[in-house]
Amino acid sequence: MRFVRFSEQSMRRASPLWCYLTALVLLPLLGVMVLATAAAQTRASEADSAARAENGMRTLAALDGARRSVEQELIPFLWLHVVANPEAIAMLDLPPGLLEVQAETMARDSARVRAVTDRALAGVPAGSVGSAAAERAATDLALLRSGGNTLNLDIEDVYFRFLAVSNDLMTAQQAAAAAATAEGIPGVTLRALQDVQSIARLSQVASRQLPLFFGSMFAGGDSMIGSRTAWQTALLDYSDAERQMKSLSQPSLREAWRAVQTSDAVGAVDGVLTSGADGDTPTVSVAEIATLLVQTQERNDLLGELVETAIGNAHTLVSADREEATGQLRGILLLAAGLLAVSLLAALVLGRSVAGALRLLAGQASQISEGSLVEVEVAGPREVRTVSAALGAAVAGLRRIQDQAQAVARGDLDDALLDQPLPGPLGEVVHASVKEIVHAVRQREELQSALAHQATHDALTELPNRAQAVTLVTGALHRGRRSGQMTGLLFVDLDGFKAVNDGHGHAAGDEVLREVARRLTAGVRPGDVVCRLGGDEFVVLVEPVHTEHDLLELSHRLISSISEPMVVQRAQVRIGASIGVAVSRDGSTDADVLFAEADAAAYRAKAAGRGRAEIFDETLRRQLNQRAALEVAIATGLANGEMQVAYQPVMEVATDRLMGYEALIRWTRPGVGPVAPDQWIPVAEGSRLIGEVDRWMLHEATRQLAQWRAESPAAPGAPDPTIAVNISGRHLADPRVISDVADALEASGLPAHLLVLEVTETVLVDDPLANDHLTELRAMGVSIAIDYFGTGYTSIGQLRNMPVDTLKIDRSFVASTEPAHRELVALMIRAAHTFGLTVVAEGVEEPDQLAQLKAQECDQAQGYLLYRPMPATEAGALLRSPQPAGSL
Repeated sequence: MRFVRFSEQSMRRASPLWCYLTALVLLPLLGVMVLATAAAQTRASEADSAARAENGMRTLAALDGARRSVEQELIPFLWLHVVANPEAIAMLDLPPGLLEVQAETMARDSARVRAVTDRALAGVPAGSVGSAAAERAATDLALLRSGGNTLNLDIEDVYFRFLAVSNDLMTAQQAAAAAATAEGIPGVTLRALQDVQSIARLSQVASRQLPLFFGSMFAGGDSMIGSRTAWQTALLDYSDAERQMKSLSQPSLREAWRAVQTSDAVGAVDGVLTSGADGDTPTVSVAEIATLLVQTQERNDLLGELVETAIGNAHTLVSADREEATGQLRGILLLAAGLLAVSLLAALVLGRSVAGALRLLAGQASQISEGSLVEVEVAGPREVRTVSAALGAAVAGLRRIQDQAQAVARGDLDDALLDQPLPGPLGEVVHASVKEIVHAVRQREELQSALAHQATHDALTELPNRAQAVTLVTGALHRGRRSGQMTGLLFVDLDGFKAVNDGHGHAAGDEVLREVARRLTAGVRPGDVVCRLGGDEFVVLVEPVHTEHDLLELSHRLISSISEPMVVQRAQVRIGASIGVAVSRDGSTDADVLFAEADAAAYRAKAAGRGRAEIFDETLRRQLNQRAALEVAIATGLANGEMQVAYQPVMEVATDRLMGYEALIRWTRPGVGPVAPDQWIPVAEGSRLIGEVDRWMLHEATRQLAQWRAESPAAPGAPDPTIAVNISGRHLADPRVISDVADALEASGLPAHLLVLEVTETVLVDDPLANDHLTELRAMGVSIAIDYFGTGYTSIGQLRNMPVDTLKIDRSFVASTEPAHRELVALMIRAAHTFGLTVVAEGVEEPDQLAQLKAQECDQAQGYLLYRPMPATEAGALLRSPQPAGSL
């Protein structure tokens, strides 16, 4: 750090100012000329910039009007397509007379809006930034209208072509705004132009909501305009544009926006369009659609007026900027002319006396003003020396400011220079600003580090999460590929963890997971990584691996460590672990494949008795390949019609009347023959295929029963037969199960109360979401039956709180000859009747079993004694001419 110091003696040795006054005049004269010229050029440039901005605002206003007109033209266009669609007419239940009135009204609106659009496009100034876009828009609209008048264009194609025209105009509008702000525009004006763009965007996204809303009601589910995703994306865009209104720079615009936002039209439209954002698309009547069209037009008009207000405000500011710059230019020129005349006169008298010293000082000052912090040489009269000394001190202060700024710029936030104060009020402000910048940068770095940690780590255990585990395994495999070393992955699945959660609560479960994480971390080598995938599943990445035996030894140590008792909430608990081991010998395995192999090995360890470690081998590989091949075969079978449905009658025990059927899926695989359900249903349940199987069964079973009812209506006084369909727990937990059942009932026309959905009791106990879905299905009128009752963990007392209508007693209890089992069956029947449930006994194969059930007042029964599962033709014939039970 260098400081400029001057002694008083050197100041006194200088001659007085009057000796150099004559020389001093010439340099100011030159300075006045330079400054006046520079100022004049600056003001002239500002005036030109303001004029260009003013032209840009005119172009922007014309383009925005054209864009809004194009988007308003889309609504009548789309509506004419909708009313021309028979399916949409049927959905809206439009009377023919009202349809003609609506069509004529929309045709008139379309013609009116087209005229407005044409005038708006013609109003774009020729040769402006947006003139080419306006010409393209006119050409594209002419093609759209010529095709649209005959309604020959696809509605989705119409929508996206209109959207392309609007986007092209919006792009030109943004280009006009950018041209208006490209040069030196004052901050207030610049923010006003930004306000225009924000409001124009809001107007654009608002005008696109209604087409997507109608599309979600009337268009096909496979179309972009008809997808809920497109509609919800439009809602998100509108919400984002609304939030940007809070950052409007002008109070008057914010007040105008609040008035628009609280208007009846905006509130009504937003209420309708957002009512189905998180659920199904709301059903809207014809009257409501007409009102919605009017209110949407009012909202678009209000937003258009808001855009015009913003453009007008910006135009006013731009015009004021231009006038101010022109006035300043005129003043500068007059001032410069006066100063020039005075300076010329003074230069004639005193120019030569002070020219030398001031020329030197002026040169140094000029260099400093251009950013070069040069050494200031002290010379000339006393007064000039005083100025030079002050300038030198200022330069020294600026150097210190520059040094601190350079330290911040290069990221050297620990430089001791940043802690040194700067002289003077300006120095205090700059130093305070530097300290704030340093503090903010450090805070940002700390926040970025914290966010990166949260994104890649499990919040409960602080271990890397699933995403980070995949990244770490991928990196380890890459390293193994380069080095040729083995990489190991241990899949740790806890045993007995659910019992801790159920018996001690989730807080205790969380503490167990944290303790397991600590034990796993303590049990591995420093270079190995423990990750939590979620729930009670962990993985351990081990690299490098010398032998597979080392991985098995590590697995056994970890199992022993986890199995040690834990004290949780003053209670001792004990859990175990099953570990699957997968090895990549040269890193050529994909990370997902390695995870799948380790998971499969852990599954085998659990199946083998738990508390074990199993390594993935060729046997498991063959099993996985066979499972994958079976999944493909199941999917192919569904697509190629290889699946059939067998129907087992369900009979009333007391009267021997047919009460309904249970639908049972059968698969005849080409080249293999019939495949037992227990050989492929578990595979389907382990993948997403089970949902497809359930949907197929729902549609086929309901269709078949509806066909039988149409062909052979039930006799007076006879019960309407029901159809029971098994639903998997995985499908029942899927939110789509509600719509899947509703679709099957709607497609078949079968009344909902004739469909019985059979679920296992473990699904009811273990999955709260499945319980919620069953409650919704019962509300639709569908009956719910607990299948295989007595084989799970459900107590009889829980039946009163379950969303069920029927209890199906498992065949193991029906077939048992033990007195205790017979007493249990009687207890089940009495309890079910107490709670108002129907009881069905499964697997009735002996006459004495049927007699026992009749004595116990069981409602219904099914089994080989009564009827075996039969094809649809035989089952339908049973409805037309009932045969005595057991005759088949």
